[in-house]
Amino acid sequence: MDNLPTIENAVAAIRISSVKQGLQGDSPEDQKQQIERFAKAKGINIKKFFIFMESASKEEQPVQEAIDYCKNPSNNIQVFIIKSIDRFTRGGSYLYDHLKMQLDGNGIRLIDIYGVISNTKVNTLDHLGIEYDWSVYSPTKKTEILEAERAKDEMRDIMTRMIGAEIRYVRMGYRVRRAPFGYKNQKIETAHGKRVILVPQKGEAEWIRKMFNLRNRGTLNDKEIVSKLNSQGFKTRTLNKRDPKDKTKIIGKRGGKPLNLKQFWRYIRNPVYAGITSEKWTEGNPVKGKFEGLVSIDVYNKANKGKVFITSKRGEIEIRKKLPPKHLTEKQVKNPKFPFKRHVLCPKCEKPLYGSASRGKLGKYYPAYHCNKRGHYFRVPCPEFNETVEKFVKGLKVTPEYVQDLKSYVMELWEQRQKELAKDNDSISTKVDTLKHQARSIAEKIRHLNSAVAIKYMEEDLVSVENEITSLEDGKLSDDYKSVDMEVVMDKVGYFLEHLEDLVLDSTKPLKRAEYFSLLFEDKPTYEDLVSGTPKLAPFIALKDQLDSGLVPNGESAGTRTRDAQLKRLSL
Repeated sequence: MDNLPTIENAVAAIRISSVKQGLQGDSPEDQKQQIERFAKAKGINIKKFFIFMESASKEEQPVQEAIDYCKNPSNNIQVFIIKSIDRFTRGGSYLYDHLKMQLDGNGIRLIDIYGVISNTKVNTLDHLGIEYDWSVYSPTKKTEILEAERAKDEMRDIMTRMIGAEIRYVRMGYRVRRAPFGYKNQKIETAHGKRVILVPQKGEAEWIRKMFNLRNRGTLNDKEIVSKLNSQGFKTRTLNKRDPKDKTKIIGKRGGKPLNLKQFWRYIRNPVYAGITSEKWTEGNPVKGKFEGLVSIDVYNKANKGKVFITSKRGEIEIRKKLPPKHLTEKQVKNPKFPFKRHVLCPKCEKPLYGSASRGKLGKYYPAYHCNKRGHYFRVPCPEFNETVEKFVKGLKVTPEYVQDLKSYVMELWEQRQKELAKDNDSISTKVDTLKHQARSIAEKIRHLNSAVAIKYMEEDLVSVENEITSLEDGKLSDDYKSVDMEVVMDKVGYFLEHLEDLVLDSTKPLKRAEYFSLLFEDKPTYEDLVSGTPKLAPFIALKDQLDSGLVPNGESAGTRTRDAQLKRLSL
């Protein structure tokens, strides 16, 4: 009995280069079978398998976890088995030596099934009966070092070919990464073989388009947009959460959360939604993707309000931060005390007026519009200037046909919004029905459970579903469109167009009043034009006297669509 061989305990390490490779079953099972066959032939008991699904070329070696397990005396490990050195590390001779020395220092032998690693030690002074650290060596050490370096070179070659090809395809406009929210990856046949492009993901793409449309509509601020989308049932994409030590195991879910403000901004600023790729692999240069964006470049630019701006000239794409207009960066350009200074010109030099208040001898300030820095002098006190503007505006009138056209436009816009609302409500109703079905399913499962812990968690899930149903139904019922009386709206539109002075002069915001005022003209007027009543008016505006006498034809001429659109936006 005493002569029976002692069975050694071993740890076996299996490594693959990617999670994808492991999930597809490409390599782990083969390695395991080969190691088990080898251990059985050698009479070794494999106590534990470690499976590593990540690169072994990193400085933080994944196999370190298995080595630490072996170093614990309570685990009673004598052997560490690997398929080959390149499955142990691809970090080269330095990392290989560092890892193996940890095993040697704890009396644990590293062996591979191909027999490259030998644990035989040779003492060059053995014939003299003397031993030094330097006189003892492993005959296979050089071979092991060369194999470790070969594995590192092989890794470099593989990564260079793979990453190099992916970089080239990205620069051509194809996709090699996970699809962002709103898209899904789809393989297509191309002149470059089967390649991946982005296509709209049903159920997600609609949310992205809605974000841009709400941002461009301008009726809600960003917080209100986020709240509105969440009330309609927005949830981020749900992904599997895997065990960090065993990526084949799904331990939960991540995502599926409501939209927040920072995430909303990231979506709005991401050029991929305009069909543009810009990343490290393109060296920061924008590349037109081989796919259509979820929104047009114009819609993207408008939604980003100048913070990010895409230009396309002669096929060249450029992404830049759009600099604000010069007049917005100059000090006191938008001064509510002098709102008309950029909209009315000096009669002498036809340049925008200045606005300031001079101090009199008694310490009183006298505000005025002036132009005295260009070799001439012009000055009008603010009360007189405002009286001139008021008198001029009261003599204007919108042409009757334009009033009718704008009313038609308002009704068209209203009907479009109503269709959008009906679509949103249908979507919410569908989601509510799905959640109710889920709630009934959970309730049915609870009836068949005996575990108090399981019942507790199921009840929490049920409460969460019920809360989501309530939130969706509240969002559906709280829409403002249901309380809008369009007859009142149309009467208000008609009133302001027929009483233009109320819109332009009675605004509580001076700067907005000046902006309305600027839309009345085809070209910026001088102060003398206002006094004499001879500025070049927009085609849909006329002097009351001329309009009433029939000197100005009704209707609008060609070339006024842009200014009309501005007036529609501002007046509504």
